[in-house]
Amino acid sequence: MSDPYLSIVIPAYNEALRLGKTLAEVQKYAATKQFEVEVVLVDDGSCDRTPNLFKEFQTFRPGTRVLRNEVNRGKGFSVRRGVLESRGKVVLFTDADLSAPIEEADKLLAALESGAADAAIGSRALDRTLIGVRQPWRREYAGRFFNLLVRLFTGLKIHDTQCGLKLFLRETTRRAFQLQRVERFGFDPEVLFLIQRFGGKIIEVPVRWNDNPATKVHFLRDSALMFFDLIVLRWRAWAGGISA
Repeated sequence: MSDPYLSIVIPAYNEALRLGKTLAEVQKYAATKQFEVEVVLVDDGSCDRTPNLFKEFQTFRPGTRVLRNEVNRGKGFSVRRGVLESRGKVVLFTDADLSAPIEEADKLLAALESGAADAAIGSRALDRTLIGVRQPWRREYAGRFFNLLVRLFTGLKIHDTQCGLKLFLRETTRRAFQLQRVERFGFDPEVLFLIQRFGGKIIEVPVRWNDNPATKVHFLRDSALMFFDLIVLRWRAWAGGISA
């Protein structure tokens, strides 16, 4: 059997309340495509009905791959595992809550194909009129401040590294995921930094987005950890700990 053109990687930790709608939307989207679509579901050690819902979807959609972390390892670890075990020519990562609707992936596919890029990433910052439900002001401005830190620490000229909809050309970005070390919410800047460091081109694409208040991100704890991850990334790069 030939490899699929598109792999969709969805990490989830205790997402049983939202997964039913998400998986239905993903299946509906995949059914519209003329190319083969692989769905890779990564259960990050959930203790609710997430594993059962994944198995039910796998039965409904043969060829779906379900990966399970025996313990909770974090979003970054789960995305990394899903991407590295995917088989598609291009690999899409999307959050389990579909804050950015899955149909917005078409914009990323078009950008990747027309821009000769290695990654096309969704952005809330390029056109904020596309945001339907906004975050609480504290989270929104904290996100803007974090992006400023990302630009200072990494040199990335990206306006929004944290939007949960990203598309990668597997062949040219695989090395970045192999070298990824951040296992929790701060993994995005690291992956993008590594892609750029190895000569990859990244395109930022404005997408529709709606805040979901049931976020798993703890405002103070995870903000501090993400800042620490930036410091470690900068140190690794300076000390020569990152090489192709």
